[in-house]
Parts: sequence; C-alpha cells; structure tokens
Amino acid sequence: MSDDKVEALQQRIDDMECKIAFQEQTIEELNDALTQQQLLIAKMQDQMKYVVGKVKNMDEGSNMSDPSKEPPPPHY
Repeated sequence: MSDDKVEALQQRIDDMECKIAFQEQTIEELNDALTQQQLLIAKMQDQMKYVVGKVKNMDEGSNMSDPSKEPPPPHY
C-alpha cells in the first residue's frame, strides 16, 4: 500500500475512534438522566399516593359533616 492510502485509512480509524468515544459519553449521559428521571417518577408516585389517601380521607370526613348525607334520626 502507498503511504497515502495508509494515511487515509489511519485518518478514518481515528475519526471512528473519536465518534465511538463521543457516543459512549452520550450514552453515559443519557443513562444518568434516565436514572434520575426514574427516581423522580418513583418519588412523585409516592407523593401522589399520599395525596390520594389524604383526599379520600377528606371525602370520608366530609360525608359525616354534610347534614344531607347523614341518616335521618330514629323518630322519622
């Protein structure tokens, strides 16, 4: 092979190595972002369960304080 061909092939190899390194860095950053999002989603799900529980408790408590929803007294 001529020196020009060897040099061209070496340049292509260098370019591919650079692209692979960039892709590995990008994949690592995406993995980190995905991990953080999963943790945030899990935290938000826990918070949502808490809020739903509070709302259900408020609904149950409001049924007793609303006179129209209370059973009539025994003399009726």
